[in-house]
Amino acid sequence: MTDPIADMLTRIRNAQAVRKEDLVMPFSKIKYEILKLLAREGYIESVEKIEEKSHPELRVQLKYKEDKKAYIEHIKRISKPGQRIYVSKDKLPKILNDFGVAILSTSQGIMTNKKARRLKIGGELLFEIW
Repeated sequence: MTDPIADMLTRIRNAQAVRKEDLVMPFSKIKYEILKLLAREGYIESVEKIEEKSHPELRVQLKYKEDKKAYIEHIKRISKPGQRIYVSKDKLPKILNDFGVAILSTSQGIMTNKKARRLKIGGELLFEIW
């Protein structure tokens, strides 16, 4: 697999399209950190690491609105293995006038564009979500 983050985002998008309550995917540290951040931001219910089998996995509880619509309306990968996109602290994007968030990989870990703006640091722009 060349892009595990894009695979994770596609799994979430597909699971919400068929209204699954949860989904399971292979474990990696960066995916686990991203999913914990999405849970803190309120885009998914929860994430947990499962170590029942020989390879650890991640179980993601998805979140839906009262009318059974997916909570995540849009999720788009920005930086890809073939074209990395980096932003400085001065050029951090505002997603949907700050109603959405961009997820960045910085020297201080995975964080949202809002937190990066507060800390005045830039990084690799992984994806945007609202």
